[in-house]
Amino acid sequence: MTNRLAKAKSLYLRKHAENPIDWWPWCDEALTTAKAENKPIFLSIGYSSCHWCTVMEGEAFSDLGIAEYMNANFIPIKVDREERPDIDSIYMQALQMMSGQGGWPLNAFLSPDDLVPFYAGTYFPVEPRYGRPGFLQVLHAIRRYYDTEKQDLRDRKAVILESLLTSAVLEQQGTTPTQDNELLQKGWETSTGIITPNQHGNSFPMIPYAELALRGTRFDVTSRYDGKQISTQRGLDLALGGIYDHVGGGFHRYTVDPTWTVPHFEKMLYDNGQIVEYLANLWSTGIEEPAFKRAIALTVEWLKREMTSPEGYFYAAQDADSFTTPAEAEPEEGAFYVWTFSELEQLLSAEELTQLQQQFTVTANGNFDGHNVLQRRRSGELSETVETALKKLFVARYSTTPESLATFPPARNNQEAKSHHWSGRIPAVTDTKMIVAWNSLMISGLARAYAVFREPMYLQLATTAADFILDHQFVDGRFHRLNYENQPTVLAQSEDYAFFIKALLDLQNCSPEQNKWLERAIALQAEFDEYLWSVELGGYFNASIDASQDLIVRERSYADNATPSANGVAIANLVRLALFTDNLHYLDLAEQGLKAFRSVMSNHPQACPSLFTALDWYRNSTLIRTTTEQIHSLMSQYLPSIVFAFASKLPENSVALVCQGLKCLPAAESVEQMLQQIRQSQMRG
Repeated sequence: MTNRLAKAKSLYLRKHAENPIDWWPWCDEALTTAKAENKPIFLSIGYSSCHWCTVMEGEAFSDLGIAEYMNANFIPIKVDREERPDIDSIYMQALQMMSGQGGWPLNAFLSPDDLVPFYAGTYFPVEPRYGRPGFLQVLHAIRRYYDTEKQDLRDRKAVILESLLTSAVLEQQGTTPTQDNELLQKGWETSTGIITPNQHGNSFPMIPYAELALRGTRFDVTSRYDGKQISTQRGLDLALGGIYDHVGGGFHRYTVDPTWTVPHFEKMLYDNGQIVEYLANLWSTGIEEPAFKRAIALTVEWLKREMTSPEGYFYAAQDADSFTTPAEAEPEEGAFYVWTFSELEQLLSAEELTQLQQQFTVTANGNFDGHNVLQRRRSGELSETVETALKKLFVARYSTTPESLATFPPARNNQEAKSHHWSGRIPAVTDTKMIVAWNSLMISGLARAYAVFREPMYLQLATTAADFILDHQFVDGRFHRLNYENQPTVLAQSEDYAFFIKALLDLQNCSPEQNKWLERAIALQAEFDEYLWSVELGGYFNASIDASQDLIVRERSYADNATPSANGVAIANLVRLALFTDNLHYLDLAEQGLKAFRSVMSNHPQACPSLFTALDWYRNSTLIRTTTEQIHSLMSQYLPSIVFAFASKLPENSVALVCQGLKCLPAAESVEQMLQQIRQSQMRG
């Protein structure tokens, strides 16, 4: 028997439709019911490709005893964090306050009268284990506490709410150019230190930190870190490591070890967009590592083959788990991607296997539960024999060659995965919803890869996705975040506005002779400013005023996580728009935004690399007006705070006009003079 979630559009919510728990979606009716019945709300937040969310769904949320008690004593509400990141952000912050750490599934208990959380955790097993209490024990204790400890409950909620409100209003500080320069160096050094290789824990891409570290390498400053070497190493770890799918392309979310060997196998669109942009940037600095180019090319092939809808937008994610046979009750983590040694012996010739072992970490015992995750031993070109071997593995997985497989249909749920006749392996489930923010990160990655490598397909994929968003994500004049099967839904949040405006400006830089992308960016920025800009505090709220009625606090997110902070990207966009349009209102907003987050940047530089990137844009922004020919020759270089504008007419005997912020240098009369001016302008901060 299904519950209310059976009608949800979200794949994550529908995964819980068969639970005996009487789930509600987040809606006014659920919140009103909780208040009327005086039942605490059990709020559970996750996402479709989250491994431990899937585990808890199959265990605690499918347990009849737990469901009976839950339904009688709580109002259970399920939220897809990818649909409502504004809700997730608030309660994740509360979880971190209470426990010192966060993660998904995010399970919180809220008071029904004011939605303030008073207890929170992540994964709860059915029975006590892993040092965690059994979930039914937790439910009994929470309900008993709610009924009997009213004063303590009020005191506890007051502390939590005060902390949430305080964090939403930041101290504002003034700024001077000298302080900015010192602050920038502090930011660069902090981010470079964060991505410095270590020997402990999981390994995440952390691209906002890597991007900031790379930006700092163009400055001749004294530092305890070799920024160029560390930035390059991050690229090598990604392109050579087990986090990368060397057979089919695409990057997994992270590895569970410090050696980049064994991944958590889900593939997220947002990671892949950022990594493509980062590897293209590394190449453009002169580090022309073949592994970078190969990783980008195969990732774009994967994107086109498995993650692009017929309409041209990009799907959100692929699960970590997949079935090995249709008869299996539960999928296995990584099954689509890993290889036993006996499989490799059967599929490859002796010479191919020998060379594969020489160039990849392949052994008889494997490196993941008796299986092999492919990880390269060294950089450089792969041998022709190994490339042939990898194509054979592709055929074993997909049942045809890469050249013959233009599209690979997504399995949209577990039933489709098990019932469809797959000639090769059963693929992981694909979440086919369109998320504007994540599509935008991929569009930016493709635009940068096109600028560097001049591969027309990269730009074609990017422009088609951007056109889909422009044509389909506006309803009654308002921008929307999601699209399910050509149906837009949920008003756009700050990351959707910020990331898509960046994507439009990145496309504009690729096509400077036309203003289509710039015009749409200007229009969207006006909507962004109208509905999400904080007039009193500066910076952008996570959600618009007319979509925040059910939130206990309006946040202005500044911290970078797996994706960049919306405010960091938004402030950088404002500087770029000022350069493109000569409209100083954008620069005023950028200055106010940086002032709003100055205290965070000073006191917690490890939290906000994208704000430092925005500060770099503000201090070192440069506009180059020149011919199309010159622009195309420059765009493949690493010029991280440059905007290009097509000049139909230049001063006589000149090749370009280089403008630094609010002043222009003498017209460059030769390419050499232009390049010298650009170098000087990029390092003036």
